[in-house]
Amino acid sequence: MGRTVIRNARLFPATGAEAAIGDLVVEGERIVSAGGAPAQIRGDDTVIEAAGLFCMPGMTEGHAHLSFENVCATEDLITPSPETQVFAAARGARALIEAGFTSAYGASEAKLKLAVAVRDEVNAGRLPGPRIRAGGLEISVTGAMGDESKAHNPRVGPSTIVDGVEEMRRAVRLHCREGVDNIKLDVSGDPFYPSTPAHTTPMTFEEIRVAAETAHAYGRKINAHTRSIEGSKHCVRAGVDGLFHTEYADAELLDMMEEAKDRIFVVPTVGLFAQIMAGEASAHGLTPEVGGYMNIPELLENSIRTHTELRKRGIRHLIGGDYGFGWSQQGTQGRDLAFFVDHYGYSPAEALACATRNGGMAMGYDDLGTLEAGKLADLILVDGDPLADMSVLAGPQKVVFVMKGGAVQKSTLVAQAGAGTPVLQAAE
Repeated sequence: MGRTVIRNARLFPATGAEAAIGDLVVEGERIVSAGGAPAQIRGDDTVIEAAGLFCMPGMTEGHAHLSFENVCATEDLITPSPETQVFAAARGARALIEAGFTSAYGASEAKLKLAVAVRDEVNAGRLPGPRIRAGGLEISVTGAMGDESKAHNPRVGPSTIVDGVEEMRRAVRLHCREGVDNIKLDVSGDPFYPSTPAHTTPMTFEEIRVAAETAHAYGRKINAHTRSIEGSKHCVRAGVDGLFHTEYADAELLDMMEEAKDRIFVVPTVGLFAQIMAGEASAHGLTPEVGGYMNIPELLENSIRTHTELRKRGIRHLIGGDYGFGWSQQGTQGRDLAFFVDHYGYSPAEALACATRNGGMAMGYDDLGTLEAGKLADLILVDGDPLADMSVLAGPQKVVFVMKGGAVQKSTLVAQAGAGTPVLQAAE
């Protein structure tokens, strides 16, 4: 099988080096050269004439809910059958790969094994989708986020409810037994649960600690929904790998996170709140006024303060999170790039590195997320320059070519007529 040669693209390596015009060569599942001397074409190569296109590593959705599809209420996650929802999760995976997300770092799903099933089908080559670290159900405690029951109306929500260390240990073991890669804890409260607002911490340190120890014993990652100061401190001390949201902070927490910066990843998930306050969810009943009642402006203000400081301290941020609602479709996670620039002070190049290099590290690979010789060939071609206009990555429209592990996942390129060597180029 011949190589794929991408010629004259603007290469963004995500290594800290400047983007520059050059050639990139893929052989098998890996990049064999990126930049440097022009590639020498062989007779069995496939050539992509990429002048005017931007070549960058594939992105990682850092807080994936594959099965969330136009969700507007908890009922949308509870009432559909697993058979119905596995198709939603498959569509979510396809939407991500078509938008240039070649990896998905799982948060949680509507049913325990939805992402596991889709991951296995994608890995077998029977479904299109990104590399997936599968999330399971959220694990929460009685009366906290995710507990949908009342004394007069017991029901099962999209969560596993535990109380105490031994119940937690069993729940994590069950998730691991069923093939889940990423365990997620609901450590803090949330504005969508009025009885446990965002600054509260219903889950105990001992419950978090045993969850982390158990997940790590199985070789799995442990992540946490944590907005409160106390909850985030518990997570850092307990060895949690990924902190989702993390709006409230004090000086001690910031110092703790800086000390742990080579171990943890942080996903601000800023899109959800920014979209609500911009009026994008108004048609679904979540107007900016309602957002005000839910204390979202304060949470957004704290998010900006905390994550700007974390950026300055070199914390590894990931983009994405909490997409799949009625106003934030799967495949539009690239909108977070502009939020990182506008709210947290990242440069466009730094925001792209959060989506690519940091994402590859979070996925657990040391050969993913950059355009370098020897790295896995997960890459995309974009019709536009994200460094000048980040909106070109806000959806799938400008992503004209997607490759994962050297295999083409999406292409709107067309063949040049009369070429002896197969040559592809962007459509006019």
